[in-house]
Amino acid sequence: MKRTDIERRERELRRTEKKDMVIQRKTENFKAKNPAGYYIDNLASLFFYNDDQIFNCTKEVKIYEIIEQMKEDIPEKNWETILRKAIKKTGVIQKEQAFQELLPYLKS
Repeated sequence: MKRTDIERRERELRRTEKKDMVIQRKTENFKAKNPAGYYIDNLASLFFYNDDQIFNCTKEVKIYEIIEQMKEDIPEKNWETILRKAIKKTGVIQKEQAFQELLPYLKS
């Protein structure tokens, strides 16, 4: 390889590392400023749904992990509200069914 190729690859590597650091810092800042919004966005992004219902409420491990983190970071009185807002953000018709499927995660 030529020296210019090696230098170009090193520059690209540094750019990707810097981009990852910026993204990580932004998510940490967002979580610190608005923890409820952070969890609402993350839960809504993990749901697999169509116009009618959410399909992966009980099957997705990452949803359970996000809820567990939320339970550590946010007071208990806000848990149901965050869950309802995340479901509402998807725009599905059967919101109450999805909420009832996810409710046991909050109790455990």
